Amino acid sequence: MALDYRKCAEEIYSHLGGRENIISAAHCATRLRLVIADNSKVDAKALENVEGVKGMFNSNGQLQLIIGTGTVNHVYEEFLAVTGMTAATKADVKAAAAARQPLPQRMVKTLGDVFVPILPAIVASGLMMGLVEAIGKAYPAFAGSDWYAFLDMVANTAFAYLPVIVAISAARVFGGNIFLGGVIGLLMIHSNLTNAWSAADGYGVWYLFGHVQIGSYTLGQINQLGYQGHVIPVIIAIWCMCRIEKWLHKVVPEVLDLFVVPITTVFFCAFSNCQTYRRM
Repeated sequence: MALDYRKCAEEIYSHLGGRENIISAAHCATRLRLVIADNSKVDAKALENVEGVKGMFNSNGQLQLIIGTGTVNHVYEEFLAVTGMTAATKADVKAAAAARQPLPQRMVKTLGDVFVPILPAIVASGLMMGLVEAIGKAYPAFAGSDWYAFLDMVANTAFAYLPVIVAISAARVFGGNIFLGGVIGLLMIHSNLTNAWSAADGYGVWYLFGHVQIGSYTLGQINQLGYQGHVIPVIIAIWCMCRIEKWLHKVVPEVLDLFVVPITTVFFCAFSNCQTYRRM
């Protein structure tokens, strides 16, 4: 007997604690994905017994009802009609679910979102570095060869420019322009700055406003020191960049947006972050 999609949708809705308890709804290939305001108002046992629902679980702040391929599309359409809600994408539901998670969980998720996409680059570089070094130790003659120097350079590239990779990924996560993120990442390891690994040998200082002293703070003092090997300062810098960029998009007229927003974002982000981290 064919499933009554309308009845299935109505029964699901009746066990969710009312319309005000449903924040967002979407579906994937097999599941109805819901973001619920208060899970204590949901009758989980009754939901599992609804005809057409083959299973139920909570994941990343989403209540997911397994309905089945093809069937879920029809149930979802009826669910929207019953609730009066508008269709949402999986991304919308994920965003709504993430926003309801506790701050520590949101921070961990954000770090995961930044680092998971770049894991292949890090894994590839790490494995190659280990392999090249192992061969060099097993065959000392190889360690002094041009092949060793070339492979070593290829292997450590991802780590030498890690702040750039992290900056681009973070800009994507925080909703900013990934190319502006790349510029900020490159800025933090610019060749004009002393490599962070060589900081013990000394580095220069810029005084952009002279020696203006405010207590123990020197206004405009920027250490000419790069951020090779750093990731947390880079993520914070890109978060600031995205906040500045989004604000500028709101206040700058459209006709000037292309010219004003990028240069202003890069300048203020570069200056503020160099000021913030100049002693790190």
